[in-house]
Amino acid sequence: MSLENTYNKIEQNQSLDFGSIFSRSVDLFKKVWLQGFITLLLTVVTILPFYIMLYIPMIALGITDPGILRSDDPPLVVVLSMSILFPIVMIGITTFALALNAAFLKICKQKDFERPDNDDYFYFFREGRLGKILLLALLMIGLSILGVLTCGLGIFYLIVPMSLFPAFITFNEEMTALEMVKASFKLGNKHWFVIFGLVVVMAIVAELGILLCCVGVLFTAMLAKIPVYFIYKDGVGFSMDE
Repeated sequence: MSLENTYNKIEQNQSLDFGSIFSRSVDLFKKVWLQGFITLLLTVVTILPFYIMLYIPMIALGITDPGILRSDDPPLVVVLSMSILFPIVMIGITTFALALNAAFLKICKQKDFERPDNDDYFYFFREGRLGKILLLALLMIGLSILGVLTCGLGIFYLIVPMSLFPAFITFNEEMTALEMVKASFKLGNKHWFVIFGLVVVMAIVAELGILLCCVGVLFTAMLAKIPVYFIYKDGVGFSMDE
């Protein structure tokens, strides 16, 4: 679907129904809770090496000179090395998290339409798809930095459109990364308050899993991602051949 057609669909569709999306998200979660749990575990496994990479300078220094780690101030070389690695780490984490989140939304659609397709968690890691997601991750990080520069108020606004990025990755593969950003802002701006409410409320509900001996949150955390699927389904919609 082209950007222009996506804009037209967003304009034609009616307002989103908070209650309907909330209840359908809970119903769909009952079908995909296991896939959500697996997605969360895969996300942790894939981004863990980036966190380890960030601390490689400190680990190397600790091996060569253990005594220096006892000082209150880390050596300048460690600070500089970690500062250089930090952007690389953030880009890697954001890219992998977006790819796995998009794969989860693809699985959500399969279960919603009761299609017998296999659960492909690494769909967006193949056939050059990850390159486009990398560009989108760079744009996402850039927008986040701009949001921080506005004393945090920008981040408050950007929560809505940036939460929609995975949906456009999943269901609009033919779009460029920049077009996905534009479409996300178009949909997000039209339904900002409803989407913001869904993001916040569902995130709170998802965290209730912590009451189950803290481990339960691992099974409920991905509940917070499901409303984005229905926001796209109701706010943009799928063509007959999708």
